[in-house]
Amino acid sequence: MAVPISLSKHDWSLHRKGPADQARHNEKVREAIKGNLGDIISEEAIITADGEKIVRVPIRSLELPRFRFDDGKNSHVGQGNGESGVGDPVDGQGEAGPGQGKGAGNEPGVDYYEAEITIDELATLIFEDLGLPNLQQKQNEEIDTETSKFQDIERKGILSNLDKRRTIMESIKRNAIAGQQPRFIGVKPDDLRFRSWRQEIRRETNAVVIAMRDVSGSMGEFEKYISRSFYFWMVRFLRQKYNNVRIVFITHHTEAKEVDEQTFFTLGESGGTKVSSAYKLALEIIKERFNPERWNIYPFHFSDGDNWGDSDNRLCIDLVKQMLGMSNIFGYGEIQQVPHGYSTLMSAFSNIEDEKFTAITIRDKKDVYPALQKFFDGKPEGATER
Repeated sequence: MAVPISLSKHDWSLHRKGPADQARHNEKVREAIKGNLGDIISEEAIITADGEKIVRVPIRSLELPRFRFDDGKNSHVGQGNGESGVGDPVDGQGEAGPGQGKGAGNEPGVDYYEAEITIDELATLIFEDLGLPNLQQKQNEEIDTETSKFQDIERKGILSNLDKRRTIMESIKRNAIAGQQPRFIGVKPDDLRFRSWRQEIRRETNAVVIAMRDVSGSMGEFEKYISRSFYFWMVRFLRQKYNNVRIVFITHHTEAKEVDEQTFFTLGESGGTKVSSAYKLALEIIKERFNPERWNIYPFHFSDGDNWGDSDNRLCIDLVKQMLGMSNIFGYGEIQQVPHGYSTLMSAFSNIEDEKFTAITIRDKKDVYPALQKFFDGKPEGATER
């Protein structure tokens, strides 16, 4: 019986190309999302959604390098005369700027598609570089912090996690054991080594975040949206990264009161403004329930900066200084959609000279992400920017 002979040849490089292209695609999507976090996290649909919400992000399609046929109609050369400037059109003719129509054209456009990502996946990208700043070791109870690290090495895994150095070393070791010259000659399946991540539980000390929100009548639609947006991501960050961190919610107009989380995010705006009422209540809560010797304390306050009278501004300075004496940092965020200089409250706070006092101004929705980065830089006590 004749033995069948196969004349076909399998190109096994195609089998390796699929996972490599997928890993490259995923990395490009990740880079595109990270580059637009400021715009993405300010979407109102995200703030009002639950954790199962799917976010769609426009991503420019990837195009592999290729030679393009020249039909002879356009004779372009790869050099200029050295007299061009930044923004000059490359063909010597003016082009319509952003927002200006150019009419119907016959040139192909750039393809975009929408990448889908859940809010939990988006939160992971947002929070990976954030942390509670100046976190100190305190007495008594501790909180658990979960972190993921690539620390294990396994024989199986996805190609994007391939540890090239260890794979090469295994190949050299195999050749040496086989009596061959100990050098890197090819890779066999037994040589492959992959990095594997695992969850680590790190012990941290107690922490409480005191969230204060101005709900006075001067807070318009933009101001209340920004304050809710910041606190929305702050709460998700704290609960995703720290298991047992406490959060205290305070709202104020001329009077302040402690409220539950739902009321904090849904309470309407009315009445005048007396910021000191919130700071007084925060100090009372700290003294009654959160001993600074056992707790890391983080007060945050968002307002439009309008306050009732210079006398209350001076009182606010005294109260903030008292809180700074027992807190890790004090964060104040002022929301001003239309620039009109410093508010009376921000001007008063300019007299506070303490490294733990951090004040920012938000003028646009995309400023929420930089505000999170500013307040939760995660540097240890005494660290400085380089």
